[in-house]
Amino acid sequence: MVPPVAVSPLIKTARYSALIAGIIYGKRRYDHLKPIAAEERRVEEEEKKAREDMERIAKQLAEANEDTILK
Repeated sequence: MVPPVAVSPLIKTARYSALIAGIIYGKRRYDHLKPIAAEERRVEEEEKKAREDMERIAKQLAEANEDTILK
């Protein structure tokens, strides 16, 4: 096998700088998107609750229409 080649300090600095910049960018992006996702989850929960209420009402109406003596 060939012995490993020494990496230039400039390349090492550039790689670590890119790593740190990526971590900072990711943190800022996460902080930006977190409230948006929370709002979407809240809206989805409200829609789900309304949909379940409508299904429950429809089920009760169907049961009420089924059980009549006028058949």
